[in-house]
Amino acid sequence: MTADTPVLDHWIGGSLSAGESERTSPVYDPALGQVTKHVRLGSGADVDAAVAAARAAYAGPGGWGRSSIAKRQTVMFAFRQLLAERRGELAAILTSEHGKVLSDAAGEVARGLEVVEFACGMPHLAKGSYSQSVSTDVDVYSVKEPLGVVGIISPFNFPAMVPMWFFPIAIATGNTVVLKPSEKDPSVANWLAELWTEAGLPDGVFNVVHGDKEAVDALLEHPDVASVSFVGSTPIARYVYEKGTRAGKRVQALGGAKNHMLVLPDADLDLVADSAVNAGFGSAGERCMAISVVLAVDPVGDALVDKIRDRMGGLVTGDGRGEADMGPLITREHRDKVAGYLDVATTDGASVVVDGRGVEAAGAADGFWLGPSLVDHVATTSTVYTDEIFGPVLSIVRVASYDEGLALINGGPYGNGTAIFTNDGGAARRFQQDVEVGMVGINVPIPVPVAYHSFGGWKASLFGDAKAYGPSGVDFFTREKAVTSRWLDPATHGGLNLGFPQNS
Repeated sequence: MTADTPVLDHWIGGSLSAGESERTSPVYDPALGQVTKHVRLGSGADVDAAVAAARAAYAGPGGWGRSSIAKRQTVMFAFRQLLAERRGELAAILTSEHGKVLSDAAGEVARGLEVVEFACGMPHLAKGSYSQSVSTDVDVYSVKEPLGVVGIISPFNFPAMVPMWFFPIAIATGNTVVLKPSEKDPSVANWLAELWTEAGLPDGVFNVVHGDKEAVDALLEHPDVASVSFVGSTPIARYVYEKGTRAGKRVQALGGAKNHMLVLPDADLDLVADSAVNAGFGSAGERCMAISVVLAVDPVGDALVDKIRDRMGGLVTGDGRGEADMGPLITREHRDKVAGYLDVATTDGASVVVDGRGVEAAGAADGFWLGPSLVDHVATTSTVYTDEIFGPVLSIVRVASYDEGLALINGGPYGNGTAIFTNDGGAARRFQQDVEVGMVGINVPIPVPVAYHSFGGWKASLFGDAKAYGPSGVDFFTREKAVTSRWLDPATHGGLNLGFPQNS
């Protein structure tokens, strides 16, 4: 680290903080292949400081946990307005540290903004219920109360959208937040923290601790953290879920995926080809909802491969601030790992139809480039098929029938997203019912639910039963209290009765 390289600090209690740890990690511009800053790697003591600030902001009669609905909504609406006005600024930060093209970055911000707008309706969403006279002069009602301090651990691929799946709902329901963003693209988190302050959020309600596994473990083990929300790879999601629940926390841990697109012979192959390219190579394939496998039901395979290859020929890989369709991968190491699967494909007998390793990128020579790659006749025993590659490699698997394709999808360890392309309504309905996947698209390649539904998969794509945002998010960040109330004249209270209470 050179003396003139800036260092990104934590955001604790409403201001920047260098913290106690002296460890740092480089942050790259993936399109340049250059270090642009370093980020602090927080220690357990730094997490303690952030949690203490969040706890102080939550507690007491004047704390955020006891604040009025009107006050919370005033801040939420102000945050929503500022984010909408300055979304271009945030998208530019995303592109500079993640590498995704500006249009894709703007789309990420827009999908996060949807959840902010959903949270602006929290007065209705978090209402309790009331039953009058359940027994003589007895009323019962329920209220939803916040948990306290909540932790969020977010991944590198969506440094704006994924945190916004959680913290708008957490804050709108009265919780305070400690966010641990990815150390690969951390600047978005600080930008959002400053925006919250500008919107009028009290100091300490939203905190950011940068770091690696040390900070993650500290959040998972901290006795004053009531819940943890996580999105990332399946092995880490399992680790977060098991460690967090052992510590007595609520945990929602969303893991990895291997999403399949099943293409029936009656499908519109032009629509399929467009959708496969869009869903396979957008954000350089670094999406948990990316389509990475196309199951082509005989006899459409050859024609579909030709159409996909033709469309790939017009794609431009390059710096996302220019005219590129697809940007770089997040790090040099990840680029090399993804590129290695093309060697594996050849070894395992597949055909590399389009090889992205030789791409001439519209960007700096040292950028972490890998062009869109298409692999045909992939064997289901190959790691090209079984691994979550998380890069711009689209695999074609030939299947003889709907049933064979369905069996492959249902037989896999993941159950995040899937899609079917067909013009047969009966087949689509059957697929919707038969497939063992949490999010299903019918002629829609990336079936990410809108903010007022909930996001989450099945099997090894989700640990626990708490999905992200929507109604599930409201339930996750609140706990219900039921109150049974009776107001009687002292003269008619009924006297002693040791029997179990009964309605009358």
